Amino acid sequence: MTNIGYVRVSTTDQKTDRQLEGVALDKIFEDKASAADTARPQLLLCLDYVREGDTLHVHSIDRLARNLQDLLRLLGQLTGKGVTVQFLKEWLAFSGQDDPFQRLQLQIIGAVAEFERTLIKERQREGIAKAKSLGKHLGRERKLTPELERTIKMRADACEEKKALTQEFGVSRQTLYRILKRCPCPH
Repeated sequence: MTNIGYVRVSTTDQKTDRQLEGVALDKIFEDKASAADTARPQLLLCLDYVREGDTLHVHSIDRLARNLQDLLRLLGQLTGKGVTVQFLKEWLAFSGQDDPFQRLQLQIIGAVAEFERTLIKERQREGIAKAKSLGKHLGRERKLTPELERTIKMRADACEEKKALTQEFGVSRQTLYRILKRCPCPH
């Protein structure tokens, strides 16, 4: 019997160290990706790695899946292989011989996680719409001012070498071509 851990955070700047702290694990799989999709690289490796008799430790249900359908499918896949899935935060374990009350708890918690995800997305959409209506710039700030972009365009139109322009202005070749496409002709 092998104790395996699966940890997940949504972004690369988040840390996973607290998720399975204090659990003795033989192997751990760690994803830094949204749970909106179950095709996460380390999750797929984990699903392939686990064997009958293993226990998969997961900090909480929402670390494994963010919607009830994915959660039930993953649990069915794991318990179908004879793997026990242990959710530490919720104090729930599933082995395939689970009682109806435990199944109900899982479905309620999974539905709440899915509902929470939907609310987050809705608030995000509302925030973006409000920012747009106020004329705020969304996304990363431009590296170059419109004046510098016009200068680059004029110099490129005057047949200056594009590689020299990228080096001088500290932009990538891709950014240079985006500027040339976006910038109106200065004449």
